[in-house]
This record gives sequence, structure tokens and C-alpha cells, in this order.
Amino acid sequence: MKFSENWLRELVEIQADRAELAHALTMAGLEVEELTPLGDGLAGVVVARIVAAEKHPEADRLQVCKVDAGQGEPLQIVCGAPNARVGINVPLATIGATLPGGIRIKAARLRGVESFGMLCSAKELGIDTDASGLLELPTDAPVGQPLAGYLGLPDASFELKLTPNRPDCLGLVGLAHDVAALFGSTVRLPASATVPVTSNARRGIRLEAGKDAPRYLGRIIEGVDPAARSPLWLAERLRRAGLRPISAVVDVTNYVMLELGQPLHAFDNDTLEGDIIVRHAHAGETLKLLDGNEAKLDESFVLIADEKKALAVAGVMGGHDSRVSDATRNVFLESAHFAPAAIMGRARKLGLHTDASHRFERGVDPELPRRALERASELLLAIAGGQAGPVLAAENPADLPMPAPVALRRVRLQRVLGVDVAEAEVARIFTALGMQVATTADGWRVTAPSSRFDIEREEDLIEEVARIFGYDNIPTATPAGALTLAIEPEARINELALREQLAARGYHEAINLSFVAAELLAGWGFTEHLVPLANPLSADLAVMRPSLLPGLVEALRHNRARQQERVRLFEVARVFAEGNPPVETPSLAIVACGAARAEQWGEPSRVPDFFDLKGDLDALIAWGGEPWRWSVHADDLPGWLHPGRGARVARDGLTVGYLGALHPQLAKALDLGPDVHVLELALEPLLTRRLPRAQAVPRFPAVRRDIAVDLPEAVRWSQIEQVVRGTLGERLRELRLFDRYRGKGVEAGRKSLAMGLILQDASRTLTDDDADRCVRDAIAALEQSCKAKLRG
Repeated sequence: MKFSENWLRELVEIQADRAELAHALTMAGLEVEELTPLGDGLAGVVVARIVAAEKHPEADRLQVCKVDAGQGEPLQIVCGAPNARVGINVPLATIGATLPGGIRIKAARLRGVESFGMLCSAKELGIDTDASGLLELPTDAPVGQPLAGYLGLPDASFELKLTPNRPDCLGLVGLAHDVAALFGSTVRLPASATVPVTSNARRGIRLEAGKDAPRYLGRIIEGVDPAARSPLWLAERLRRAGLRPISAVVDVTNYVMLELGQPLHAFDNDTLEGDIIVRHAHAGETLKLLDGNEAKLDESFVLIADEKKALAVAGVMGGHDSRVSDATRNVFLESAHFAPAAIMGRARKLGLHTDASHRFERGVDPELPRRALERASELLLAIAGGQAGPVLAAENPADLPMPAPVALRRVRLQRVLGVDVAEAEVARIFTALGMQVATTADGWRVTAPSSRFDIEREEDLIEEVARIFGYDNIPTATPAGALTLAIEPEARINELALREQLAARGYHEAINLSFVAAELLAGWGFTEHLVPLANPLSADLAVMRPSLLPGLVEALRHNRARQQERVRLFEVARVFAEGNPPVETPSLAIVACGAARAEQWGEPSRVPDFFDLKGDLDALIAWGGEPWRWSVHADDLPGWLHPGRGARVARDGLTVGYLGALHPQLAKALDLGPDVHVLELALEPLLTRRLPRAQAVPRFPAVRRDIAVDLPEAVRWSQIEQVVRGTLGERLRELRLFDRYRGKGVEAGRKSLAMGLILQDASRTLTDDDADRCVRDAIAALEQSCKAKLRG
């Protein structure tokens, strides 16, 4: 929000200088992002008229001008501006003046011709950034008058960085209420006169967009002078607010938007056919906009249309074919209220950001349209003439927002702020902000004006008191009270400790957005049960992530593109699946590429493989103290995993994640090599830990027996371990796999596994017979369940 300081001071009396005003606004939550002084140091600069202009005898780009400065004889000025010509009024810096840029004006000789002053551009005067030519003043500007007095200078341009909950301050009148509350003054509202109706021009209005557009007003003004130009005061206020004057009609709509906060739009009434219809767009409907681009619309857009064609995208931008031009004499003025949800994100879909959409998507006072229409009509008739028709209105009152009273308790206010604010001061603050206040037994009952969408609960009222009372007036004190220490559950691994464990294993933590592009997910095969966003920030952030891996692999790609060959990343975050509400699942993902070990002399470099990542997984699993509950399987793999170098991870037989190399086709599509390995797990099973239990040190020694069995290649180690443990029970303290062999002496399609059985009894020393019996039982069980044979 950008505005002129002088304009604000005209609306509200401010007993403070510029610096104090800026500080007060910032401390009240209306941050002053930029403050630009305008027109300081213009003593000696006057309004002048060029009465003669000839080409410089020695320079093609210079002119020798005769300038009437109201001081008797015309002054001779050498000027190089391309728009210098006879008859225009321009600023003249006389000899002795010092311009804002530090330029001191003195008599000079330019290419042999004397010059007694300087004709100035707006940039040289420090009042605008335009340096393309001389600042042309209106033809009725009084020659010889000091320029500062004529332009209402000095002034300053304030630019506020408003939070989305304060759309009421996107108009000077709304901002004036906050300033009045801060400085204990009152708002001087612009006069709101009802324009006399001198024409019977009418047009029907039909509302067909339901609650998205509950109020629409319009008025036809006939006989407008298309050559009329906005008066200087209005044009200057627009410039200082960052808007260029265009034409009387457009300038008036922009001025009212800045003053009241209500966007308006003007149509060329002669281009309209039949009634005005406020409706939703049809699928595939298009409209050429004011900027010349063609907008492709869908049913989510609200349109302003007539009976034959679309006219404007409601709350965003008008159409090109119905625009006001230099030939327009009959104008249809529009002033409407659109629901914020109906406008939110629509401009972004079209690649636009307009003043209207900025206001409507945050919320505009539903009571403003009539007042703004009357104000705009009054200004337009005064500037460009014409005859005003009656106000044409259509509304659905049931769909208009109604402010509800909110209770504020004295005790709660004092407790939150930590300071006792006088009751009279609380009432004054709410009244100054335009709210209705009623005193109750335990506090106040406050009804916010229709412009304050953000006042919904008690905390909102406390915030209003705090910022107007002044954060500087609230003492800083150390909070008092007993702190309760949370008990860390022993049966659960701390999430921070898990992160530290991964960092210790050489991984860097990544934090990605929870939103991803639907196209990226489609490349991974994620097309079902997605959670799309109703109002995405952009097309690339339109879907809630169903997996951490697409975003994490994109981060890996980003690093590899910047000469990082060895990348190790992990992320702990939530993934989302379709549901009501959407299902959120905490997850862990790991990606790795490059050399398996950091560059060193102790071992040759090699690329990582499946078992490197499996080793990291085993380390995390072992932390939980129950590794036997976990298993990996080569079946039912997702499409993004390499079919021969991937695995499904299960806990107690239930799938909790996947690990392995990326599928070659996906790796190629992502411009990655075959060395990228990934892991994704549901987080909760990984954080579950078995409670440690103290046990006596075994009194009796352990016995070890090694066996080697020949069995089919398809039999998994997890199956073998389950069979042996189930057979030997508590006597088997540990089962160690120490060799795997395929080759001579082993049939094709089979393998040989050598394992050590660590046997121990808590009540006695095991004999050789006991150990041999355990070996025989284990072999028999393996022969029956796994088609194994004992190797000699």
C-alpha cells in the first residue's frame, strides 16, 4: 500500500512529524517498508513557460529556449530534453537554486551559448523516477509561482507492508482510523454526496454466481467528455501512490480505490449488449484482457458478462473489447462485492497480480460499493461532465458477511498483556477504530465494522488494544510460574536422536516444501489418492506430497548440478494421502549417490550399492532392540524401484517402506545415473523401542556349532532365521550368517549358506550331545521347510 503523506494528513490530524508517524505505524503492525521524501529543497524552482525554441547552432540535440518565468524579460535556457517545445509549462530552476541531487544552478556557457537556469525533469526534482523529458505542467499553471506550492510539496511517499489480515488499510480512509486511534484524533471523512440523477439510462443486472458475488452495483453516466484530463491534485496523488494518470475515467476509479479501498471498473456502455450478468465462467471460455493477453478460464472464475459475451474477470481485470477508450462518451461504472474465496488465487492462475485482486482476495468491506459508486460518480461528473443515471443494484443479503459481536474479559486482557489498561482507554481505542462498544459485567462486548474481517475472537480484540496502547508501553517481565518437565518415554526413540544418528552416518538433513508438481509425481507413478490444493502458490506447488522421495531426489539433482558428486540427504517429515480430512503419515526418506565412502587412501573408490543403504537401515533398526521383527522382501515393489536391486521393508509382516536403486527409466528421465539409491519408511515403526530389561550374567558357557546348508536360491535369510529360531527356542542365543557360496559343487539355482549357532542354557552346561541334538533338529526343520540339504 503506497500513499501520499499529505493526503493522509488531510484525512486525519496528526500531531507528529514524519519520522514519528512512520515509527508509530510500524509499531502498530503497519510496517513502513519504504519512505521516500518528495520535493524537499525546491527553493528557487518556479513554474515557467517556453515562449520560443530554436536549434542550438553547435549541437544537434540541444535547443536554445526563451522562457517566461514571470520575472520580466524571458530567460535564455539551453535545454536537451526531447519534449522541449513552445507553449508548454515546465519547472525552471533559477540561478542560485540547489536541486535535491545536490546540483547547484549557476549561469553557464554550453557550446558557446549562455544559459541562465535549468529546465527540469521529474527525476531531477526528486518527485518521480521519470527522466525521459521535462515535467510538463498543466497549461493553466501560474507562471512564476514557486513549484513546491503549486504541486503541494514537500511531501513523502509511504509504502506499507501490510499483513493479509488488514485489507481495511488498503484504503486511506481505513488507514486513517488506525492513525486517529494512535494519535487520539478523529477522521475527517471525504464528503459523501448523493449524485443527482439527470438521466434515465438503465441496464438490468442478474446475479448468477451465488455466494461468490452477493452484491453488484452499477450506474450509467452519459455524455462524458473523453478529452477531459484529471486535475493536478488528483493526478499527483495517484503518482505519489505509484499509479500513472491515464484518463479521467480510469483515474477516478483508481483514486476512489486508493481513498476508500473499493476497486471499481468502468466499461464503455456502448459496447454492452443487454443485461449485466454476474456468473461463473464456462469450461474453456476465453477472454481478451486489458493487457492484450487472452485468459483461458474454467468454472472457478467469476465473470462479468452481458447477454452476448464476457466483459471482465470479476475482481481481477477487465476485458479489452469493453474498455474505456479516448472515444468513450457513455460509461458504465461497476462497484461490487466479491467473496474473498471466489477471487483468491484466480489472478495467479492467469499469471497476474492486480490492485483489484490484491484487495478482493483479502476482503473488501461489503458495505463500500454504494458509497464508492457515489464518490466516483461525483468526481467524474465534476471532471468530465455528463448526466448520471440511477444506481442499479442487485444483491443477495443472505450471502453477505455480517459482523458478530465478540466478548472481551477484563481479566483476560490484563493477564495476556501483563499490564492494566484503563477501561476508558480500552473503550476509546475500540471507538476510534470504528467499533461499537458495550460495557458488560466482566468486560466489553465489541462489534467490529464490516471492514474488519480479522476480528473474530477475543484474542483479536486483545491484539487491537496492545498495538494501539503501544507495545513500548507494555513492560518487559520474566514469566513466572512452575515449569513441568515432560517425561521422555523409554519405549520410544527421540526423533531428534534419530536425526543425529543419520547425521553421524554422513547424511545431511534436507527440508523441502510439502507441495510438489502433479507432473513430477506422475513421472514417479503417483497418480492416485493425491491431495490437490484448492489455492496453490503456483502450478509447480499444486499437490500435497504423497512421498518424500520426489522432492528429496530433486534436491539431490540440484546439488549434483552444482558439482556435488557425493550427495547424502535425509528428510523427516509428513506425507499426505486422500481422505476427509487428508491422512498425514510421518515418514523418513534417504537418498544417496556418488562414492560409497568419502575420498581417502585406505580403500579404492566404489559406487554405493543396495547393501550400503541396507546397512544404514540395519543400524537404525538395531537401535530399536528388536531387529528380528524386521525383514526385507524382493516382491511387490513400486514402479519407481529397480526390479532387481530393490526391496520391500516389513515389520511384523506389514509393509512399512521400500529401499533400493531407482528404476533405470526414472533415473534416465530425471537425468540421473544408476548410482542413486533411495529409502523411504513410515517413521513410527522405526521409533518404537523395546524396553531394556536387566538379566543376570549367564553362569554357564555357550557352545558354538557351525553348519553349511545347500538350499534353493529363492529362499530368503529371514525365512531361514525364523525356522531355526522357532525350532531351537531359548537355547539359541544368536544365529550368525558368515558365508554365502555359489559355484562349483552347488547346483544351478541353489546356494550354500554357512551359519554359526550360538547355544546356551540358563540352568546347566550343555553337553556335546545337547549341541548335536540342536544341530540335528535345526537341519531337519530346514530340510522340511526350506528344501535344504546339509553340505559335507
